[in-house]
Amino acid sequence: MPITKNITFSYQEYEGPEELETEDRELVNAAKESAGMAYAPYSGFMVGAAIRLESGRIVHGSNVENAAFPSGICAERTAIAWAVSNFPHDKPVAIAITATTAEGLPAESVSPCGNCRQVIAEEESRTGKQIRIILAGKSGIHIIDGIGLLLPLQFSGKSLRADHP
Repeated sequence: MPITKNITFSYQEYEGPEELETEDRELVNAAKESAGMAYAPYSGFMVGAAIRLESGRIVHGSNVENAAFPSGICAERTAIAWAVSNFPHDKPVAIAITATTAEGLPAESVSPCGNCRQVIAEEESRTGKQIRIILAGKSGIHIIDGIGLLLPLQFSGKSLRADHP
């Protein structure tokens, strides 16, 4: 007989950046700035990400589209790749993600795509530290304590080999 299990999802919700702690507000503003640097001529959907590292340093990333659509890269993966490549021992503690269009911020907050969720999960696994995820949109801001809440039952190194930590 099968056993039914439940996965719960909890997050904090704020009406706007003015309700956030100073560091989180600064990170959301950095993500908005990053969105303005995106290259999105095809979709017009400019995504920005900003990662705060343990040292306090903020790393930026924006989406970069390509006419050959699979060749583009998301803002979250751009920021994580930059952080790992340039500061491999400075662990990410938080990532803020937002987007803009010709009309401004979208009404709803922007959540990472499946690929980005998997990359964030791998970074948490690599560093052994959860990354707070801050999603900002016109109608509010959501803060999630770690990618496991957005990507339950995730694929990991343990899926590849039994001896992976």
